[in-house]
Amino acid sequence: MPRFGELEAAIMEVMWSADKAITVRDVRDRLGREPAPAYNTVLTVTEILYRKGWLAREKHGRAFRYWPAGSRDDYTAQLVAEALDSAQDRAAALVRFMEKMEPGEMAEIRRALDDAKAADRRPR
Repeated sequence: MPRFGELEAAIMEVMWSADKAITVRDVRDRLGREPAPAYNTVLTVTEILYRKGWLAREKHGRAFRYWPAGSRDDYTAQLVAEALDSAQDRAAALVRFMEKMEPGEMAEIRRALDDAKAADRRPR
């Protein structure tokens, strides 16, 4: 999965920050860019994000309202998974990655691993 392009990333930031489904016009108004991209450009990129599965939509009058189909964390996890897929040695790449973490981040990883281990032991 390639990283989002500049406008895709900006649109997704708007979507992730919105508290409800929004229209393309709302997205364009919230982009905070000067000069603002053309409406048709924002519409096209929003439709591309929809076709890629990053946005969901519903008809609202003559327009659509869009909302994120995945979270920022989902996106980041996919990027990390893709990066690990490109490594010859996934374990070595993970070790290198963790060596660059702050101690607090490492503690969070340990807690998450402990939680996952405990969840695996629970009867299903």
